[in-house]
Amino acid sequence: MSLPTDRVLQGEVLPPETEADREARQRLNFLAWLLDSSIPIPGTRLTIGLDALIGLLPFIGDLIGVALSSYILAEANRMGVGRAILMRMAFNVAIEGVVGIVPLFGDAFDAAWKANQKNVRLLNAWAERPHQTRHASRLFLAGLMTALLVFFSVCAFLTYLLLRLAFAS
Repeated sequence: MSLPTDRVLQGEVLPPETEADREARQRLNFLAWLLDSSIPIPGTRLTIGLDALIGLLPFIGDLIGVALSSYILAEANRMGVGRAILMRMAFNVAIEGVVGIVPLFGDAFDAAWKANQKNVRLLNAWAERPHQTRHASRLFLAGLMTALLVFFSVCAFLTYLLLRLAFAS
């Protein structure tokens, strides 16, 4: 009997998914749906979740939302998801948390971003195709780091120009 090719990772044969992991993924799918898409907006095809409603409470609501989102990361870590994928998941939660702090706009962004569902999709992709998901996550992180490096370089250069202009009297 041959193993499915998607469970072989760089010469390393991954053990089959356990029943407990499969059940955990089902629970996390439900939690992500509950937090991000469980409430339909009447007259539209749009949905929001409990996370968007909790986020309406200033500051504390956003902290609760990030804590609930972090539970999905903790479960993914327990299941053995690699660091690149966990970092990508943490990025989704960080974006949701940082932008969510902004009153009203942050709540609307949170309702649209749906970080929990993004993270559960990453977890499910990892369970089904670990090598492809890890590779895509590494590429994403490399692109993100490059973008941050360019951003900070431009900020440093603009700061230099402003200081030079301010002290050139």
